[in-house]
Amino acid sequence: MDFLITHITEYSYSEEVVFCHNIATIKPRQSPGQKLLEYHVAINPEPTEFSERKDFFGNNVTRFSIQKAHKKLEVTSICKISRDYTAIKNSFYSEESVKVTLEEALNSLNRNTKENFEPKQFILDSILIKNSKANIKAYALESFKPNRSVFEATKELMQRIYVDFSFVSGFTSVSTPLSVVMEEKKGVCQDFAQIGIACLRSVGLPARYISGYIETVPPPGKPKLIGADASHAWFAVFIPGYGWVDFDPTNNTIPENQHIVVGWGRDYYDVPPLKGVVYSSGTSKLNVSVDIKALNSKAASSQETIQ
Repeated sequence: MDFLITHITEYSYSEEVVFCHNIATIKPRQSPGQKLLEYHVAINPEPTEFSERKDFFGNNVTRFSIQKAHKKLEVTSICKISRDYTAIKNSFYSEESVKVTLEEALNSLNRNTKENFEPKQFILDSILIKNSKANIKAYALESFKPNRSVFEATKELMQRIYVDFSFVSGFTSVSTPLSVVMEEKKGVCQDFAQIGIACLRSVGLPARYISGYIETVPPPGKPKLIGADASHAWFAVFIPGYGWVDFDPTNNTIPENQHIVVGWGRDYYDVPPLKGVVYSSGTSKLNVSVDIKALNSKAASSQETIQ
Protein backbone atom coordinates (compact mmCIF):
# COMPACT_ATOMS: atom_id res chain seq x y z
CA MET A 1 0.00 0.00 0.00
CA ASP A 2 1.25 3.48 -0.85
CA PHE A 3 0.53 6.61 1.18
CA LEU A 4 0.80 10.34 0.57
CA ILE A 5 1.48 12.05 3.91
CA THR A 6 1.32 15.76 4.69
CA HIS A 7 2.57 16.89 8.10
CA ILE A 8 2.22 20.58 9.03
CA THR A 9 3.72 22.07 12.20
CA GLU A 10 2.95 25.70 12.98
CA TYR A 11 4.22 27.84 15.84
CA SER A 12 2.64 31.25 16.44
CA TYR A 13 4.49 33.66 18.76
CA SER A 14 3.06 36.53 20.78
CA GLU A 15 6.32 38.47 20.37
CA GLU A 16 8.87 38.44 17.60
CA VAL A 17 11.43 35.66 17.59
CA VAL A 18 14.77 37.07 16.54
CA PHE A 19 16.57 33.74 16.15
CA CYS A 20 15.71 30.04 16.29
CA HIS A 21 17.58 26.80 15.77
CA ASN A 22 15.64 23.58 15.21
CA ILE A 23 16.05 19.84 14.75
CA ALA A 24 13.28 17.96 12.93
CA THR A 25 12.74 14.22 12.67
CA ILE A 26 9.94 14.19 10.11
CA LYS A 27 11.53 12.53 7.07
CA PRO A 28 10.55 8.83 7.23
CA ARG A 29 13.43 6.38 7.28
CA GLN A 30 13.86 3.32 5.14
CA SER A 31 12.90 0.35 7.31
CA PRO A 32 11.79 -3.26 6.90
CA GLY A 33 8.69 -3.36 4.72
CA GLN A 34 8.83 0.37 4.00
CA LYS A 35 10.35 2.53 1.26
CA LEU A 36 10.51 6.31 1.01
CA LEU A 37 9.58 7.13 -2.58
CA GLU A 38 9.48 10.95 -2.48
CA TYR A 39 10.04 13.66 0.11
CA HIS A 40 9.88 17.44 0.24
CA VAL A 41 10.02 19.90 3.13
CA ALA A 42 9.04 23.59 3.04
CA ILE A 43 9.98 25.98 5.86
CA ASN A 44 8.58 29.47 6.26
CA PRO A 45 10.36 31.84 6.89
CA GLU A 46 13.12 30.50 4.67
CA PRO A 47 16.00 29.17 6.81
CA THR A 48 19.34 30.91 6.90
CA GLU A 49 21.02 27.55 7.44
CA PHE A 50 19.74 24.12 6.45
CA SER A 51 21.28 20.64 6.51
CA GLU A 52 20.26 16.97 6.57
CA ARG A 53 22.09 13.99 8.03
CA LYS A 54 21.65 10.59 9.67
CA ASP A 55 21.68 10.42 13.45
CA PHE A 56 23.20 7.70 15.66
CA PHE A 57 20.17 5.45 15.16
CA GLY A 58 20.05 5.91 11.37
CA ASN A 59 17.11 8.32 11.41
CA ASN A 60 16.84 11.20 8.95
CA VAL A 61 17.45 14.45 10.84
CA THR A 62 16.95 17.98 9.48
CA ARG A 63 18.68 20.94 11.11
CA PHE A 64 17.78 24.53 10.29
CA SER A 65 18.08 28.01 11.75
CA ILE A 66 16.21 31.22 11.04
CA GLN A 67 18.18 34.37 11.77
CA LYS A 68 15.59 37.05 11.11
CA ALA A 69 12.62 38.30 13.12
CA HIS A 70 9.40 36.36 12.71
CA LYS A 71 6.12 35.75 14.55
CA LYS A 72 5.20 32.48 12.89
CA LEU A 73 7.10 29.33 11.94
CA GLU A 74 5.58 26.78 9.59
CA VAL A 75 7.20 23.48 8.64
CA THR A 76 5.42 21.39 6.02
CA SER A 77 6.68 17.96 5.01
CA ILE A 78 5.13 15.93 2.21
CA CYS A 79 6.22 12.41 1.41
CA LYS A 80 5.15 9.34 -0.49
CA ILE A 81 5.66 6.00 1.24
CA SER A 82 5.40 2.44 -0.04
CA ARG A 83 4.43 0.09 2.77
CA ASP A 84 4.27 -3.73 2.55
CA TYR A 85 4.44 -5.14 6.07
CA THR A 86 2.22 -8.22 5.75
CA ALA A 87 5.03 -10.78 5.37
CA ILE A 88 6.98 -9.21 8.23
CA LYS A 89 3.95 -9.22 10.52
CA ASN A 90 3.29 -12.86 9.69
CA SER A 91 6.89 -13.75 10.52
CA PHE A 92 6.38 -12.37 14.04
CA TYR A 93 4.34 -15.53 14.70
CA SER A 94 7.07 -17.85 13.40
CA GLU A 95 8.71 -20.45 15.62
CA GLU A 96 11.96 -18.42 15.72
CA SER A 97 10.04 -15.55 17.32
CA VAL A 98 7.47 -17.30 19.50
CA LYS A 99 9.59 -20.13 20.95
CA VAL A 100 12.14 -17.96 22.82
CA THR A 101 11.45 -17.82 26.56
CA LEU A 102 12.46 -15.00 28.87
CA GLU A 103 15.12 -17.18 30.49
CA GLU A 104 16.57 -18.13 27.11
CA ALA A 105 16.49 -14.51 25.94
CA LEU A 106 18.35 -13.25 29.01
CA ASN A 107 20.96 -16.00 28.73
CA SER A 108 21.50 -15.10 25.08
CA LEU A 109 21.76 -11.38 25.83
CA ASN A 110 24.44 -12.07 28.46
CA ARG A 111 26.75 -13.18 25.65
CA ASN A 112 28.75 -10.54 23.81
CA THR A 113 27.88 -11.49 20.25
CA LYS A 114 27.63 -9.39 17.10
CA GLU A 115 23.85 -9.92 17.07
CA ASN A 116 23.52 -8.50 20.60
CA PHE A 117 25.78 -5.47 20.24
CA GLU A 118 23.19 -3.04 18.84
CA PRO A 119 20.10 -4.20 20.79
CA LYS A 120 21.78 -4.19 24.22
CA GLN A 121 21.98 -0.39 24.25
CA PHE A 122 18.16 -0.39 24.42
CA ILE A 123 18.23 -2.08 27.84
CA LEU A 124 19.88 0.91 29.51
CA ASP A 125 18.12 3.84 31.15
CA SER A 126 17.34 6.74 28.82
CA ILE A 127 16.41 10.36 29.48
CA LEU A 128 12.65 9.77 29.80
CA ILE A 129 12.61 6.11 30.86
CA LYS A 130 14.16 4.98 34.13
CA ASN A 131 13.98 1.46 35.50
CA SER A 132 14.28 2.41 39.16
CA LYS A 133 10.56 2.29 39.94
CA ALA A 134 9.47 -0.90 41.68
CA ASN A 135 5.87 -0.57 40.49
CA ILE A 136 7.00 -0.68 36.84
CA LYS A 137 8.80 -4.00 37.33
CA ALA A 138 5.94 -5.40 39.41
CA TYR A 139 3.54 -4.54 36.59
CA ALA A 140 5.85 -6.24 34.06
CA LEU A 141 6.30 -9.39 36.13
CA GLU A 142 2.57 -10.09 35.96
CA SER A 143 3.21 -11.10 32.34
CA PHE A 144 6.89 -12.11 32.24
CA LYS A 145 7.83 -15.49 33.70
CA PRO A 146 11.18 -17.28 33.12
CA ASN A 147 9.71 -20.13 31.05
CA ARG A 148 7.15 -18.07 29.16
CA SER A 149 7.56 -16.97 25.55
CA VAL A 150 8.83 -13.40 25.27
CA PHE A 151 6.47 -12.83 22.35
CA GLU A 152 3.42 -14.05 24.25
CA ALA A 153 4.35 -12.13 27.40
CA THR A 154 4.90 -8.90 25.43
CA LYS A 155 1.62 -9.36 23.60
CA GLU A 156 -0.15 -9.75 26.93
CA LEU A 157 1.63 -6.65 28.28
CA MET A 158 0.38 -4.71 25.26
CA GLN A 159 -3.17 -5.91 25.91
CA ARG A 160 -2.99 -5.02 29.60
CA ILE A 161 -1.77 -1.48 28.89
CA TYR A 162 -4.66 -1.09 26.41
CA VAL A 163 -7.19 -2.19 29.05
CA ASP A 164 -5.65 -0.58 32.15
CA PHE A 165 -4.80 2.88 30.76
CA SER A 166 -7.16 5.53 29.39
CA PHE A 167 -6.31 7.67 26.38
CA VAL A 168 -6.70 11.27 27.61
CA SER A 169 -5.32 13.91 25.27
CA GLY A 170 -3.73 16.83 27.10
CA PHE A 171 -3.34 15.02 30.43
CA THR A 172 0.42 14.62 29.95
CA SER A 173 3.25 16.56 28.33
CA VAL A 174 6.74 15.53 27.25
CA SER A 175 8.02 16.29 30.75
CA THR A 176 5.39 14.25 32.64
CA PRO A 177 7.22 11.49 34.57
CA LEU A 178 6.27 7.90 33.84
CA SER A 179 5.51 7.49 37.53
CA VAL A 180 2.57 9.91 37.11
CA VAL A 181 1.30 8.05 34.05
CA MET A 182 1.63 4.78 35.92
CA GLU A 183 -0.22 6.08 38.96
CA GLU A 184 -3.02 7.88 37.11
CA LYS A 185 -3.35 5.29 34.32
CA LYS A 186 -3.88 8.11 31.80
CA GLY A 187 -1.92 9.44 28.86
CA VAL A 188 -1.45 9.29 25.11
CA CYS A 189 0.31 6.96 22.68
CA GLN A 190 3.78 8.26 23.57
CA ASP A 191 3.16 7.50 27.24
CA PHE A 192 1.80 4.02 26.57
CA ALA A 193 4.79 3.17 24.36
CA GLN A 194 7.18 4.36 27.06
CA ILE A 195 5.35 2.40 29.79
CA GLY A 196 5.77 -0.72 27.66
CA ILE A 197 9.45 0.01 27.09
CA ALA A 198 10.06 0.62 30.81
CA CYS A 199 8.41 -2.71 31.64
CA LEU A 200 10.49 -4.61 29.09
CA ARG A 201 13.74 -3.03 30.21
CA SER A 202 12.90 -3.71 33.86
CA VAL A 203 13.05 -7.46 33.14
CA GLY A 204 16.25 -7.14 31.10
CA LEU A 205 14.90 -7.03 27.54
CA PRO A 206 15.91 -4.49 24.86
CA ALA A 207 13.03 -2.24 23.81
CA ARG A 208 12.95 0.76 21.50
CA TYR A 209 10.56 3.63 20.90
CA ILE A 210 9.12 4.02 17.39
CA SER A 211 7.78 7.34 16.13
CA GLY A 212 5.54 7.47 13.09
CA TYR A 213 2.02 7.79 11.79
CA ILE A 214 -1.08 5.63 11.70
CA GLU A 215 -3.77 5.85 9.08
CA THR A 216 -7.14 6.29 10.79
CA VAL A 217 -10.13 4.65 9.17
CA PRO A 218 -13.42 6.61 9.46
CA PRO A 219 -16.66 4.96 10.65
CA PRO A 220 -18.71 3.21 7.92
CA GLY A 221 -20.48 5.72 5.73
CA LYS A 222 -18.48 8.69 7.02
CA PRO A 223 -15.94 10.61 4.91
CA LYS A 224 -12.28 10.62 5.87
CA LEU A 225 -11.47 13.96 7.51
CA ILE A 226 -8.45 16.00 6.48
CA GLY A 227 -6.09 16.27 9.43
CA ALA A 228 -7.75 13.40 11.28
CA ASP A 229 -4.56 11.39 11.25
CA ALA A 230 -1.87 12.15 13.79
CA SER A 231 1.66 11.40 14.84
CA HIS A 232 1.78 8.07 16.59
CA ALA A 233 4.13 5.98 18.71
CA TRP A 234 4.56 2.33 19.60
CA PHE A 235 7.38 0.07 20.80
CA ALA A 236 9.43 -2.93 19.67
CA VAL A 237 11.08 -5.70 21.70
CA PHE A 238 14.21 -7.55 20.63
CA ILE A 239 13.90 -11.35 20.66
CA PRO A 240 17.33 -13.06 20.38
CA GLY A 241 17.53 -15.40 17.40
CA TYR A 242 14.73 -13.58 15.62
CA GLY A 243 15.00 -9.78 15.86
CA TRP A 244 12.70 -6.85 16.55
CA VAL A 245 8.93 -7.28 16.97
CA ASP A 246 6.53 -4.29 17.01
CA PHE A 247 3.59 -3.78 19.39
CA ASP A 248 1.07 -0.92 19.53
CA PRO A 249 -0.47 -0.70 23.04
CA THR A 250 -2.66 2.30 22.17
CA ASN A 251 -4.62 0.21 19.68
CA ASN A 252 -3.91 -3.27 21.09
CA THR A 253 -2.48 -4.48 17.79
CA ILE A 254 0.69 -5.61 16.13
CA PRO A 255 1.49 -2.92 13.52
CA GLU A 256 0.90 -3.57 9.86
CA ASN A 257 0.58 -1.49 6.69
CA GLN A 258 -1.34 1.36 8.38
CA HIS A 259 1.62 2.02 10.72
CA ILE A 260 4.22 4.20 8.99
CA VAL A 261 7.66 4.51 10.60
CA VAL A 262 9.44 7.87 10.79
CA GLY A 263 12.24 6.92 13.18
CA TRP A 264 13.23 5.10 16.35
CA GLY A 265 15.34 5.63 19.44
CA ARG A 266 15.52 4.99 23.17
CA ASP A 267 12.45 7.13 23.96
CA TYR A 268 10.50 10.14 22.68
CA TYR A 269 13.43 12.47 23.39
CA ASP A 270 15.47 10.86 20.59
CA VAL A 271 12.86 11.32 17.84
CA PRO A 272 10.49 14.27 18.48
CA PRO A 273 9.06 15.66 15.23
CA LEU A 274 10.46 19.13 16.00
CA LYS A 275 12.54 20.57 18.82
CA GLY A 276 14.75 23.60 19.19
CA VAL A 277 15.54 26.87 20.89
CA VAL A 278 14.12 30.34 20.24
CA TYR A 279 15.19 33.80 21.35
CA SER A 280 12.02 35.64 22.35
CA SER A 281 10.31 37.15 25.38
CA GLY A 282 6.78 36.01 24.53
CA THR A 283 4.65 32.90 24.55
CA SER A 284 3.97 30.46 21.74
CA LYS A 285 1.07 28.42 20.42
CA LEU A 286 1.55 25.10 18.62
CA ASN A 287 -0.74 23.65 15.96
CA VAL A 288 -0.04 20.31 14.25
CA SER A 289 -2.00 18.59 11.51
CA VAL A 290 -1.27 15.34 9.72
CA ASP A 291 -3.12 13.93 6.73
CA ILE A 292 -2.53 10.45 5.36
CA LYS A 293 -3.99 9.62 1.97
CA ALA A 294 -4.00 5.98 0.94
CA LEU A 295 -3.21 5.58 -2.75
CA ASN A 296 -5.42 2.75 -3.93
CA SER A 297 -3.29 1.30 -6.68
CA LYS A 298 0.21 1.35 -8.09
CA ALA A 299 -1.17 3.06 -11.17
CA ALA A 300 -2.78 5.76 -9.09
CA SER A 301 0.29 6.21 -6.92
CA SER A 302 2.53 6.70 -9.91
CA GLN A 303 0.37 9.66 -10.93
CA GLU A 304 0.47 11.29 -7.46
CA THR A 305 3.54 13.48 -7.25
CA ILE A 306 4.74 15.92 -4.65
CA GLN A 307 4.43 19.49 -5.81
